[in-house]
Amino acid sequence: MKHAIATAIWLGLAGLAPQPLIAAEAGDAVFAERGPWDLDRSLEWRLTVQGPQAEGFRPTANASLILSEETDPSDQQPILQLTQDSGERSRKIGPFPISGGDPVLTFFLEQTSRDVAALTGGSAHYIRNRMKDALFRGGEIAQGDDGLTATFQPFAEDPNADRMGGFQTLRLTFVMADPAQPIRELRAETDPEPGYTNSLVLQ
Repeated sequence: MKHAIATAIWLGLAGLAPQPLIAAEAGDAVFAERGPWDLDRSLEWRLTVQGPQAEGFRPTANASLILSEETDPSDQQPILQLTQDSGERSRKIGPFPISGGDPVLTFFLEQTSRDVAALTGGSAHYIRNRMKDALFRGGEIAQGDDGLTATFQPFAEDPNADRMGGFQTLRLTFVMADPAQPIRELRAETDPEPGYTNSLVLQ
């Protein structure tokens, strides 16, 4: 299946088994095959997370997410490594296989689903599944002068929208010069109320 690896990585982090899905055109672009990765330098995204105060939610400013290619000491084979750096502390996430899906996309989707769960008090499992359905079954894609923009609204028609405290307005936006290249911008945002933003911008 075209998106099996990318799906397995995200759902694997979420503790879910991948299931067959039919992708829409917008989902095809977001989950396009970008491997096998061959990085001659590290790639850095500027990371910003904003939102209302809530237990379990951590706003982030002036942070970065770095994707690098490293060598697995166990077998000397290349791997991908993510490093989240806030200036005060850093943490490594991974490793990821160079032939697999997009680690930055995986990080973004998982953080967004956990943030929404923390800010709404909802089920992370439910939120993750609604996002998954939107990414693989819906969305819109537009061609512009600088590439493609894919957008999704996973909770626009959610039956529990009136209990989501404004998060039914959540929009997921992905900007890419070409689907085979790293995604230049990944953004999750709501209307001014509640004012949540999770943004990764390639530097």
